[in-house]
Amino acid sequence: MGSVGEQGKGPLAGVRVLDIATMIAAPLTASILGDYGAEVVKVELPGAGDTVRRMGTQRDGVGLYWRTLGRNKQSVALDLRVPAAQELLLRWLPSFDVLIENFRPGTLDRYNLSVERLRAVHPRLVVLRMTAFGQTGPYRLRQGFGTLAEAMSGAASVLVKGLRGFTTDRPALTSFPLADVTAGLAGANGVLAALLHAWRTGVGETIDLAIYEAMLKFMEIEILGHGEEPESGGRRPDAAPRGVYHCGDGRWIALSGSTQPVAERILALVGGEALANDPRFQTNTLRVANVDALDDLIDAWCAERSAEAAVAQMSAAGCAVGLAETVESLLSNPQVLAREAIVEVPDEGSRPLRMTSVVPRFEGHARVPPRPAPARVGAHTREVLARDLGLGSAEMDRLEQLGAIGGLDDPVLAALAEG
Repeated sequence: MGSVGEQGKGPLAGVRVLDIATMIAAPLTASILGDYGAEVVKVELPGAGDTVRRMGTQRDGVGLYWRTLGRNKQSVALDLRVPAAQELLLRWLPSFDVLIENFRPGTLDRYNLSVERLRAVHPRLVVLRMTAFGQTGPYRLRQGFGTLAEAMSGAASVLVKGLRGFTTDRPALTSFPLADVTAGLAGANGVLAALLHAWRTGVGETIDLAIYEAMLKFMEIEILGHGEEPESGGRRPDAAPRGVYHCGDGRWIALSGSTQPVAERILALVGGEALANDPRFQTNTLRVANVDALDDLIDAWCAERSAEAAVAQMSAAGCAVGLAETVESLLSNPQVLAREAIVEVPDEGSRPLRMTSVVPRFEGHARVPPRPAPARVGAHTREVLARDLGLGSAEMDRLEQLGAIGGLDDPVLAALAEG
């Protein structure tokens, strides 16, 4: 991979992002912008670094999820609680186009880094402020993570209802960071719109993104139902057939007949003319009303075939169908392999890492594999500050003594890096 500061060719080449956020959602926005070619500098607390470094599966003392969440970023160890670090950040800020933060409202003000003060030194700056509940309202000061946003959105209440044979009324949370990733994507969209506005007008923008509000987009259909108890999980109240079906070899397929022509093809394939003309299934409204009987018929058809055979027959008949992949089988899926949707990238002194590739693809720009996050906290502190601000060793030594910055020569950081 390239040296520090070298960026892959992408539509955001030349854009600089300062990521002072922690955990998943807001830093993911910065990661996405880095995927698109922006240069991203990640500010971490000297010594400990970002919390995600210590979450989940570890390799060589560093969390694997950190390696992709912090990908394409340079790590600078800076303690914003220290006045000298606050002044350094204000001096540094004009070097960037975007600042991303996710402190609870009021925290930056206590650090003498209010948005007003930030904008006074950089009027064109785009500031993304991402929290669980937003900058206003009665919940604004509550501690919050994506889990709470997922629950507040109503998604947890409908996740499992409607699944055949699953009758629990207990709300269910996903085992993956659904709300955080959703908010990260929404944050990237917001930043891109704000950058366009700044480019056109010369005026910066402050973005207030509440994670639970990003999740509400998933709930639009239920919200439109005016409070009616929705069916969900594998089924939807507005389309049938739709769901997952068990095949004879023990694998599952996903099937969707959300349009009338596709539904008709499924009926004809599963039950011939008799089923295609069955009065219970002639319209979508009727199919939804008789969904249990319809699903039973499809289940019986699938049980007589392997998943591969079922998919092949349905695909040939023009049905919308696919294997319900496991994580293991996904890695060998021919479509995933052909498009290199998951890539192996070299790691620092270790075996390669699998990561998702850049999404979406840009026709006019080369698709560059992501660079894993730096294993060491503050790996680029001195190099970046020397490059951006012209700081010499003496001044950086002074800042380090004040506790404002950290670096590779910090014994605490070195001990952490060595595990």
